Amino acid sequence: MALMETLLQVSSTGTLICCLLLLLAVYLLFFRSQGDENETPGPKPLPLLGNLPMLDVNKPYLSLCEMAKQFGPVFTVYFGPKKVVVLAGYKTVKQALINHADEFGDREITPLFHDLTKGHGIIFANGESWREMRRFALTNLRDFGMGKKKIEEKIIEETCHLLEEFEKFEGKPFETTRLMNYAASSVISSIVYGRRFEYTDPQLRSMVDRANESVRLSGTASVQLYNMFPFLGPWLKNLKLIMNNLALDIKEISELVSSLHQTLNSQDLRGFVDSFLVRMQNAEESGEKNSLFQKQNLIFTVANLFVAGTDTTSTTLRWGLLLMAKYPHIQGQVQEEIDQVIGGRQPVSEDRKNLPYTDAVIHETQRFANIAPISIPHMTSCDVHFNGYFIKKGTCVFPLLMSVLWDEDEWETPQNFNPQHFLDKQG
Repeated sequence: MALMETLLQVSSTGTLICCLLLLLAVYLLFFRSQGDENETPGPKPLPLLGNLPMLDVNKPYLSLCEMAKQFGPVFTVYFGPKKVVVLAGYKTVKQALINHADEFGDREITPLFHDLTKGHGIIFANGESWREMRRFALTNLRDFGMGKKKIEEKIIEETCHLLEEFEKFEGKPFETTRLMNYAASSVISSIVYGRRFEYTDPQLRSMVDRANESVRLSGTASVQLYNMFPFLGPWLKNLKLIMNNLALDIKEISELVSSLHQTLNSQDLRGFVDSFLVRMQNAEESGEKNSLFQKQNLIFTVANLFVAGTDTTSTTLRWGLLLMAKYPHIQGQVQEEIDQVIGGRQPVSEDRKNLPYTDAVIHETQRFANIAPISIPHMTSCDVHFNGYFIKKGTCVFPLLMSVLWDEDEWETPQNFNPQHFLDKQG
């Protein structure tokens, strides 16, 4: 018995020593390059936790903006054990993403996004697959109206449906989120599937509800924790909910694609999906090996188009409504200009050049709303010498978009809603 107690004590002591040595090794690893020449500056991280204790859990972008004031426009933070280089300010972000687009152009695929897409689609893909899907999407979306008069007709039609729904409330207060989401999704559907959804369609409603829930859950602390410590996945309820939503989305998109496939006519393409299906058929008939045009890429590209277009569009529109209600004098000037230039007809994009104040209000709404404070994570595609610093290949990079939109060196009153930001002395 005494021998057993002695062995347990020795074992416990040995385990403790091993843990301490492991923590020490991790700590030393963190600081291994902190003093190196040309290393990006930043706050000193703690072992395992990194700089997490220094960040606002709900609004980490605010903490990063404050760090930029201390460490400059290029600095390093650790999200747990994950090293991230943050780019702050208009000049720095533009230089990286425009002048050094190739070096900073890769996507950092977090564990969550890897689980969601497995490298398929556009938003969370890299390499040849990303280039091919992006090229195909841009070309075909233009063919089906993006940036052309054809899309104006779809938007005007959808606006009429949306206004009909608004009028049903007879001037009483109501929540706009769902209706805005339905309208944005329906326009995207008309381009992707070749038809719009009615707002009462249960398929549209369930799709929008799941998308809203998944966007909300992806920003929760537990899911962000999973991105830093993937082994925690099996115990995170929010992660399971996101994956369940994904499974339902894949099922619904697959059913819609199959329905379109059954009535496909290569001489009369109805939308983006038809174009992709024809490209798939051509690859099969020509015996093209390892073609990127396969069903998984189609499903996730469609999902990407809805996610990228629905939430951003509807959120920006809701900000526009809020700001017009909050600043009635600005709303009045917009209405006066529209009445003078357009009158009672529907607006078209050609009117934009004759509506300088309205155009400025739209731009200022997008700036002030700040709906994406941090860009989708990027990753360096090679070793980079940038702004006097050395950044290794494969380093995760966060372009801090809030620091661009609220840059005090670029905007006269960055924290105020001020359409004059986009007007010169001649208006």
